[in-house]
Amino acid sequence: MANLPLSLTPVEAAELLSGPDAPLLVDVREESEWNEVHIPGALLMPLSQFVSRQDELPADRALIMQCRSGGRSGQAALALRTTGRSNVANLAGGITDWEAAGLPVVYGE
Repeated sequence: MANLPLSLTPVEAAELLSGPDAPLLVDVREESEWNEVHIPGALLMPLSQFVSRQDELPADRALIMQCRSGGRSGQAALALRTTGRSNVANLAGGITDWEAAGLPVVYGE
């Protein structure tokens, strides 16, 4: 997949996630937040574990980083980009804006 912009709107992200060669959506919120609501298909990797677990992320797949409002996921995306990965984007506005845009979420799992 081509390089991603640093930031994607929820609609832009949803289009990429439903297309061929879809990026991996990585939710960097804590497990308690995930259990309340999350985006279907997202991988949970809390920011508190991110540094020690980031090597688990596939190097050959684009990534969209996501949190509640975009702050923590922005930090994670920037950290990955500083390692030379250009196929990483931040979900602007996080799950808050995703849900406000009427995009699918899962409650209570």
